[in-house]
Amino acid sequence: MKTIISTDDAPSAIGTYSQAVKVGNTVYLSGQIPLDPQTMEVVSDDFSEQAEQVFKNLAAVCEAAGGEINDMVKVNIFLTDLSVFATVNEIMAKYFSQPYPARAAIGVNELPKGVAIEIDGIMKVPSVN
Repeated sequence: MKTIISTDDAPSAIGTYSQAVKVGNTVYLSGQIPLDPQTMEVVSDDFSEQAEQVFKNLAAVCEAAGGEINDMVKVNIFLTDLSVFATVNEIMAKYFSQPYPARAAIGVNELPKGVAIEIDGIMKVPSVN
């Protein structure tokens, strides 16, 4: 059985997808781009600000699913410019503590709304006893 996860604290889906889908204690998070959840506009042209917003959006979806961003076990980072990866590492370190999730960084030609970063991933919801 799957449960659809949705929160107003992250951008609403702008297509035929859900913010996340939970199956058992595993949550599959759709890609988040740097949209402000209230305005649905890109937060800034500045890469650091875009990356910060993406992690905030991911954190909001993780919380709506019953966990936190540090419960993510796999992260896929899509970048239109791989030279900014050091900045991604710096910002990611603010949101994750060890042990870090498995991760892939993929250079792409283009992302929705002309943004520079998109991140999706998988989270394991902590057991509640």
